Amino acid sequence: MSELDIAGQVVELVRRLAGPDAQAEVVASRFELALTRFANSFIHQNVAESAVGVRLRLHVDGRTAAGSGSIVTPDGLHALVERTLTAARLGPPDPAWPGLTPPSAVPSAPDWDEATADADPDERAARVRAFVDAAGGLEAAGYCRTAHRSGAFANSAGHSARGRSAEAAMDGIARTGGADGVARLCADRLADLDGAALGARAAAKARAAADPVELPPGRYEVVLEPAAVADLLQNLAWYGFNGKRYAERQSFAEPGVAQFDPAVTLVDDPLHGSALPYDPEGTARRALALVDGGVTRAVAHDRRGGAQAGTGSTGHGGPGSATFGPIPHNIRLVAATGGAGSGDDGPAGDDPVGGAGAVADRDTAELIAGVERGLLVSDFWYTRVLDPKRLVITGLTRNGVWLVEDGVPTRAVRDFRFTESYPRALGPGAVLGLGRRPVRQPDRMDGVWWEAPPLRLAAWNFTGGASG
Repeated sequence: MSELDIAGQVVELVRRLAGPDAQAEVVASRFELALTRFANSFIHQNVAESAVGVRLRLHVDGRTAAGSGSIVTPDGLHALVERTLTAARLGPPDPAWPGLTPPSAVPSAPDWDEATADADPDERAARVRAFVDAAGGLEAAGYCRTAHRSGAFANSAGHSARGRSAEAAMDGIARTGGADGVARLCADRLADLDGAALGARAAAKARAAADPVELPPGRYEVVLEPAAVADLLQNLAWYGFNGKRYAERQSFAEPGVAQFDPAVTLVDDPLHGSALPYDPEGTARRALALVDGGVTRAVAHDRRGGAQAGTGSTGHGGPGSATFGPIPHNIRLVAATGGAGSGDDGPAGDDPVGGAGAVADRDTAELIAGVERGLLVSDFWYTRVLDPKRLVITGLTRNGVWLVEDGVPTRAVRDFRFTESYPRALGPGAVLGLGRRPVRQPDRMDGVWWEAPPLRLAAWNFTGGASG
């Protein structure tokens, strides 16, 4: 059966078993993920997962429950409906049930690359080999993955949708002594992943990060590379532009207020890449302007939150949206030229210049050139929320930090701990420059990515050094 056939069959089973007044929505999907992992410069694992999943949400007699399963035989689907119906009848009343998505237009799915969906281990291994060879003898580790998803939605209100997507990603480090360099890229096509360019970039950064000096904590002007900017976007999405947190007054967001620098425009744009054109509630997924020219414009909503806010869903429903909240998963920081590309220019720009050559591509180097004294930061990690309302985050730098003096990276610097309010760091007057080349950074999950150019900020609050 096709995914749409499976979803339609579950809706019909609900009518038979729960009666014509029951409301049901069904998501059926097929998922294939293939991963080639390498460590110590050798491939040590090739894994592939192929699965079919069905998720049912059912509202009957004023009560709501959800269930899921992976057995798509008639007996398996019948069992899914029966146990979900039992759970609904035992659950508490749900007076805030927003109803089902009515029949409505859903945009066509973006083009997807069949070669990526059908990629074999040899094709991923070739990119790993290119990465390792380009690392020039440095120890290399990371992964190359491809993913393909096809799915369909149907509900008892007569609405249906279908789509499919494909994605490729590579994330690798090169290491020399205690110094690491990283290069990452996410793309709609495996053909757009250049393992040699990624490996050369990671190796150059690792070599340039050797013998770091320690600097005192304090506020420094910074240039953040796209990998570090991706952490800003992710935390802004999870804790700031989350409609449930906004409704609970746990978010910094104030729609209509100029909370960011005028250079900041943030768009959640799932169809900018290959993606399913609907969310798990059947709502069409479209670009949502979260921040426009520094002014906060919107937060994400699922159907329940959108009904309570009086705005409707923004296409951000999901299995976890009722508890954690609806989250934008595909945010683009629009580049300085006003138009963000796919990141296909490569993770390094492949064009080092001047004294920044070993550690910065041309796009980043142009931002560095204006820094009198500051830091170039490759990456953040282990970031945790201290104050959700102001979105104060603490975390660590990694994979390379350099002191910049008179527009030139002069010394590698040991890692810092930082404590910073992300909205404050991007606030009015705080953004001194954006690059022109956005780079799409992969997340741990396929279909989730963050796209940004390098970013120059007036100040970043480093609260601890390597010694404490």
